[in-house]
Amino acid sequence: MPLKLISHPAIDVDLRYATPDNFTGQVIYQHALAYLHQDAWCALVRAAELAAAQGLRLRVLDAYRPVAAQWRLWAVLPDVRFVADPRLGSIHTRGVAVDLTLCDAQGQPLDMGTAFDEMTEHSFHAATTPTAAAQRNRCLLLGLMTLAGWTHHPFEWWHYNLPQAERYPMISDGSDGASLMG
Repeated sequence: MPLKLISHPAIDVDLRYATPDNFTGQVIYQHALAYLHQDAWCALVRAAELAAAQGLRLRVLDAYRPVAAQWRLWAVLPDVRFVADPRLGSIHTRGVAVDLTLCDAQGQPLDMGTAFDEMTEHSFHAATTPTAAAQRNRCLLLGLMTLAGWTHHPFEWWHYNLPQAERYPMISDGSDGASLMG
């Protein structure tokens, strides 16, 4: 199934792995377009509409991830709490995971207590070290995404995926996945 380009009036895309502004410090993707499986795209649109009803926007930081990119991330951080072992497959390479944050109506990110891809215990959903405001913002994002049909990753406040993600096959064309993107 071809992947669907993420595009919606209440969704901004800031694909961090298309820049060196990520935990690896290097460009991982050669494109700055974000894609999802059709099922995940529909759930993301539901979340965006729920956010928009509250005067908020979603900012997508990562979505579908080609297998080659998963290997590059694993080479830098082979820690299964934060990066899936590419030999086992990643939910991102199935096109049913998204990394994102909440922004205000003007597109300014809300305080989430840590940066995207801060691979520490401070990024855990249950962390109590962030400020009360950051914890509320994380809970707001969690609530919006849960209402839209997503599940969360306990170690990354920014990561959400469809339930039973393993039922979706890994998507790869042997290169960067661009030919699979419709």
